[in-house]
Amino acid sequence: MNQAIAAPFGEGADLISTTQFDRDSVERLFSLADSLRPLGRSEYACDVLGGAVLSSLFFEPSTRTRLSFEAAFSYLGGKVLTTTGFTFSSMAKGESIHDTARVISGYCDVMVMRHPDKGSVKELADASLVPVVNAGDGAGEHPTQALLDVYTLRRELANRNKAVEGSVVAIIGDLRYGRTVHSLIDLMRLYKGVRFRLYSPASLELPAEFFERSDAHRLTVCNSVGEALKGADVVYCTRVQRERITDEQVAASIEKSVLLNRDMVLEHNSKDLIIMHPLPRDSRPGSFDLSDDVDDLPGLSIFHQTDNGLMVRMAIFCTIFGLDAKALKASYTVPKWHSAKPISRPKLHGAVRQAQDW
Repeated sequence: MNQAIAAPFGEGADLISTTQFDRDSVERLFSLADSLRPLGRSEYACDVLGGAVLSSLFFEPSTRTRLSFEAAFSYLGGKVLTTTGFTFSSMAKGESIHDTARVISGYCDVMVMRHPDKGSVKELADASLVPVVNAGDGAGEHPTQALLDVYTLRRELANRNKAVEGSVVAIIGDLRYGRTVHSLIDLMRLYKGVRFRLYSPASLELPAEFFERSDAHRLTVCNSVGEALKGADVVYCTRVQRERITDEQVAASIEKSVLLNRDMVLEHNSKDLIIMHPLPRDSRPGSFDLSDDVDDLPGLSIFHQTDNGLMVRMAIFCTIFGLDAKALKASYTVPKWHSAKPISRPKLHGAVRQAQDW
């Protein structure tokens, strides 16, 4: 699942793969994300990207990822141009990715793209006049999801006086087509002593290439969810990517049951187990996904992930535009609505987020 990207991530660079990061660059990005938390909580307003334009190109269904990127750019003062789906794009008329890249990059300063084909975002970046960020390329990678996942895990473990180094991560669900899993494992290779306990339905196992690497000893394949949970600090659940499964026999063989529920967590681990999921989770009966009966467990972190994604994606844009924490802070102002006519504010997201320590 690795894509060979020569240029490390930094100012003016594309973000296509987790392989562009080393440990230092990850920590710099996370430090910048930390400094952006007051902005993400609406304590301040910022127009540091005033005049900059983002083109948001999503050729696969997306709600969270697309809105997270667009909100991140908007919080920094930028403007967003968006398109969703092949039906409403020139690709439906046969336009190539190369031509799409060349045309649209003439309208903006940075592009974010999701596409159903592995390698498609790299193809777009090669033809683009502006930096490109990979928001998911088929069954390939989802690097920004991996970044927000590790950022969240780092914070959740710190709250328990633990570190990412030496942690045990159970990963369960669709490990073959789940691009978030591929990027997460790649990124966490930068942390010493991390071990993975893996469980998936038959035919949805982690691709063989992961077991051919020098650090494959970190990976343990388990025969059940319960076995994977034993001794884990965190469990990372992924829904079955049914839209990518072309073999009807494989699709029919997927269990018509829950992937993980409250009883499993309490039987094989504890109520404090960190529970993560890239979302969306399929809450329909028999969907083989994370049950909503875990929602009141103290270790549930799935909504911390989505909240943290805003800060991480703001940090990504700031890095691309060469902005550091000092430059950002200098541009902060008090939002105009803070001084508006007094209203009941408990439901305003800024007030809620301030109170939640997320």
